[in-house]
Amino acid sequence: MQVNLKRGMEKVPGGMMVVPLLIGALVNTFVPWVPGYFGSFTGGLFTGATSILAVYYVCMGASISFETTPYIMKKGGVLFVTKVGIAVIAGLISGHFLGELPVQDGLFAGLSTLAIVAALNDTNGGLYMALMGQYGKPRDVAAYSIMCLESGPFLTMVTLGVAGLSAFPWQTMVGAIFPLVLGMILGNLDKDMRAFLRAAPPILIPFFALALGCGLDLGKVWNAGILGIGMGVFVVVLTGSIMFVGDRFTGGTGVAGLAASSTAGNAAAVPMIVAAANPVYEAAAQHATVLVAACVVVTAILTPLVTVWGVKAFGAPKDLPGDEL
Repeated sequence: MQVNLKRGMEKVPGGMMVVPLLIGALVNTFVPWVPGYFGSFTGGLFTGATSILAVYYVCMGASISFETTPYIMKKGGVLFVTKVGIAVIAGLISGHFLGELPVQDGLFAGLSTLAIVAALNDTNGGLYMALMGQYGKPRDVAAYSIMCLESGPFLTMVTLGVAGLSAFPWQTMVGAIFPLVLGMILGNLDKDMRAFLRAAPPILIPFFALALGCGLDLGKVWNAGILGIGMGVFVVVLTGSIMFVGDRFTGGTGVAGLAASSTAGNAAAVPMIVAAANPVYEAAAQHATVLVAACVVVTAILTPLVTVWGVKAFGAPKDLPGDEL
């Protein structure tokens, strides 16, 4: 009997990330003893998020080519700098008022600088490439090779440092970006290695999502629901509007900027990694993971809608010489 599990998961926005995350949260909420009871490989499957993510970033880095065209550099560079710049400014503002700790009570309980920066810093690459593959041109799709540099906790750590909050030892900073750089080196030294490694990230997503979910309490997820939805809308409106202008600046119609107004699924892993690197963020990490996971879902729904609106209102990206690349 054939059961369409994958197809069913993909019907849920961000399903390959969200569904395993929910399963892990259910395990942690109702049978938290399971990973420790079985231990061994089963325990590692439920608790090994950091190790799985290390492999994920190596494979992600392999997809970034050093031999990109000037257009790709310009398009991807502007979108990358704009997205990270927004996160830095938001980090400066929220860091001034919130510091490292989350809001303790009220409507914004659980909100933290860590959550805001992590949600803003990383674009959903699969969603961007799918949207630009449908409404854009090959060069616009390839621009994500530059935006891939957003992936991982490194830029979030940098942003928090720029915001004047607790800094991180240089070894931690290097350790956070080394897997991505290693992947870039391997992928550019050997095209066969690139083709081999670049197929892995989508496969690894549900596995690290399951492990991340095992650190969540569904009671707290429920309490953060409205705030999470609000943060998702905030990410799309803020980054979408500014990146729309950035894309127009590079000669685009603005559609590529709208298509990049999302939060990556792997961004939900960043708060826990940051907290492991600097314990001062432990109080904010769990709430931040929940809020960022909510942003993943909300932006996965809203970003395609605003992109389609942009295509209708401003037109799809125009043909350029070399779009067959």
